[in-house]
Amino acid sequence: MLEARGVSKMFGQVRALNDVDLKVGPGVTGLLGPNGSGKSTLMKLFAGQLLPDEGAVSLLGADPFRQPTALRALGLCPEQDKFYEELTGHTFVEALTRLHGFGRAEAKKKARTAMDRVGMGDYGHKRLSEMSRGMRQRTKIAQAIAHDPPIVLLDEPLTGADPVARADLIDLVRGLGDEGRCVLVSSHVLHEVEAMTHRVVFIRFGRVRAHGDIFRLRALLTDRPYRIHVEVPAPRPLAARLIALEHVVATAVISEGVLEVTTLDLEAAARDIPQAAGALAQVVSAFTSPDADLESLYRYLISAHA
Repeated sequence: MLEARGVSKMFGQVRALNDVDLKVGPGVTGLLGPNGSGKSTLMKLFAGQLLPDEGAVSLLGADPFRQPTALRALGLCPEQDKFYEELTGHTFVEALTRLHGFGRAEAKKKARTAMDRVGMGDYGHKRLSEMSRGMRQRTKIAQAIAHDPPIVLLDEPLTGADPVARADLIDLVRGLGDEGRCVLVSSHVLHEVEAMTHRVVFIRFGRVRAHGDIFRLRALLTDRPYRIHVEVPAPRPLAARLIALEHVVATAVISEGVLEVTTLDLEAAARDIPQAAGALAQVVSAFTSPDADLESLYRYLISAHA
């Protein structure tokens, strides 16, 4: 639904994107990378706000810059606020929905539906100038989805939202993906992206470093073993049994009742550790890995190459 083919973009002497090839389909995809990596530039190219210096981008097979009608399929929530401050939230979303070609009555109905969906139904009468940052963020998302687009671009959509609003918006983003929309989300908050999706794109210095399912990408890093923390009543006998396994590199008792197992194969460890504990008549009360989540993958692919 979104595609970039050999895309490069320069700003003066700075190459913001360098030969990017990427395809994004239905569902939610997280776009991750440090500041200046090219995330917002890629978003603006997909939104038809910038023209690539090399290569091409497409929305549903159409060029958003040369075929403006393609933008009817797109909803955009930009990182920065650009509001008509004197308008109410409902009026603002209605006005932008009318720009997509809807009549007054239909645009008004769609605007109210979208404001209700983002939790702003009771606050849409407030002027934008009077809204909190979190309310303004919700209103931005409402205008991006009011016209029911199949493609939604969300650039830092949770900025300024309080914890309750963040949880609500995460559910909203997941729901948009479950409806079959293509949702591309750019964010710096890794655990929130992980709550939305397990499909991610890592970008660094304007190049795509990796993209795909978090767990499949992590499994490809064969030179990076997994640490697993296992809580059992007696960790030392379990450590002695596990160290004999081929995929186990090391074991260490790190605190009372907690064993750290270093393995090359997380799936095998998840199978073998409970079996070994059961053979010792022990019950595993907790099984966690600090090396199998999005934060660890980001650390290996991005931070380690800073």
